[in-house]
Amino acid sequence: MDDLERRIAQARGDEPADLLLRGGRVFDLITGALMAGDVAICGDRIAGIGDYEARQVIDVTGLTLVPGFIDTHLHVESSLVTPHEFDRCVTPRGITTAICDPHEIANVIGLDGIRWFQKASECLLMDLRVQLSSCVPSTEMETSGARIEAADLQRVMGHPSSIGLAEFMNYPGVIHRDPAAMAKLRLFAGGHVDGHCPQLTGRDLSAYVAAGIRTEHEATTAAEALEKLRNGMRVLIREGSVSKDLAALQPVLTDVTAPYMCLCTDDRNPLDIAEHGHLDHMIRELIRRGSPVLAVYRAASLSAAEAFGLKDRGLIAPGMRADIVALDSLESCRAQAVLCGGRVVDDAAFAARPPSRPVARASVKAPHVGPQDFRCAGNRSETPVIGIIEGKIITAHLTHDIAPQDGDKRPDPARDLARIAVIERHGRNGNIATGFVQGFGIRRGAIASTVCHDHHNIAVVGADYDDMARAANRLSQIEGGFVVAGGGDILAELPLPVAGLMSLDPFEMVRDRLILLRDAAKSLGVTLEEPFLQLAFLALPVIPALKITDRGMIDVTRFEILPG
Repeated sequence: MDDLERRIAQARGDEPADLLLRGGRVFDLITGALMAGDVAICGDRIAGIGDYEARQVIDVTGLTLVPGFIDTHLHVESSLVTPHEFDRCVTPRGITTAICDPHEIANVIGLDGIRWFQKASECLLMDLRVQLSSCVPSTEMETSGARIEAADLQRVMGHPSSIGLAEFMNYPGVIHRDPAAMAKLRLFAGGHVDGHCPQLTGRDLSAYVAAGIRTEHEATTAAEALEKLRNGMRVLIREGSVSKDLAALQPVLTDVTAPYMCLCTDDRNPLDIAEHGHLDHMIRELIRRGSPVLAVYRAASLSAAEAFGLKDRGLIAPGMRADIVALDSLESCRAQAVLCGGRVVDDAAFAARPPSRPVARASVKAPHVGPQDFRCAGNRSETPVIGIIEGKIITAHLTHDIAPQDGDKRPDPARDLARIAVIERHGRNGNIATGFVQGFGIRRGAIASTVCHDHHNIAVVGADYDDMARAANRLSQIEGGFVVAGGGDILAELPLPVAGLMSLDPFEMVRDRLILLRDAAKSLGVTLEEPFLQLAFLALPVIPALKITDRGMIDVTRFEILPG
């Protein structure tokens, strides 16, 4: 018999199932019922629920079985580890499908980065779906390492991991019908196009949705989420390491809206995952805050599957992929066992995966900088300042009076006014732009990173020019990563040699180094819980209101570079 006939035979009980989960209760996401019955599995599919015999039995007595969780939007690169380590980090928590956009590595090495993710997806336990990056670079106001146009995307279409076009960040290009944006939208017409339109409203939102864009993860208020829902978009509740929108959007998630809402992490690092969790953390927190249990689990799996056209998952039912999480309880959401496509997730399964060869080594080609490169010229005291809003990637566009001294506007720790700079690191032009940021609390030293969305140039913030130069130059020596410098010394660092974005170490080692980095940053006075990813988003010129790239300070609301 072929696979289809075997599945039908096992579903009827004509032959023993390959695997049986015995003794648990199944949470039915259609009716909300908790059903007694064993789950029979044939290969990678569910054969049936009921009284079955099997060749192999796993005892799940006392546990509740739910469909595997689906993260509907994330960047694996922001986990700071390779896809293989990301799989090992989050799959045991019940994340059996992850829909990623590899535009971080694509901004460094182009199509080769997308192909690397596609190849990696073939080797993992989880089902990693690789969307095709829509905006490389995100705008014309930055220098990236690569450029991807519609004709380039055609060359990587058709891989089994693909769903469609990843988040279309250049929303002005959509609503003003930029030819390059239109070419990409036409290429994916009739397919899935993921959205990215922070604070877009009214007719501009209508124009964006009219382009065929149906999912969106940038809502940060209940009002914004409701307007997008009413315009036919599926809203993805995001809770990352920096962007924490769950509390604001939780009241919107009800039994009525659940079919049109999903969960995502976007950018979440191993330290946050270790201390709090991943989608499992979101599920616990939503229930704790009062969201209906059925609505939460629908958003975590069934609604996510339907939003992205994944018809073979999201339910524990005959014929569906055997993506199953056995929980101690629905409220605590602690995975006791996980199956991905019928495979038990354990150390042996991880060890059996084919390895993946790293790419994009030695990608940091930044100019050597000195303290003088961080001077901020100007003869006007009135100065634009990026205002950090902790827990958000949107920023405030502030204005402060900073009097020039000897031709330089100096950092002022007493007012929490730190220097921020972006240094082009792809070997294209050597640009260096400087400005001011408020909200780090840094009183001495500097922190620097090559994780700098989405162009991934070097971003450095500090109160001391010597330490800023020391931190930035150290990044070139370690092939990128995170560095903390103070008092003339390197206090902590995390090398990320894969494109300056990902470590080659196990996620546990990355987690431990992040603890040391966080402590070192705090020793400089930094008050932010996650200063490194917060720094990274200060260079993303598609998120309002004021940002900085290697070209200068960016007024995102007006989509223009401010005069120097």
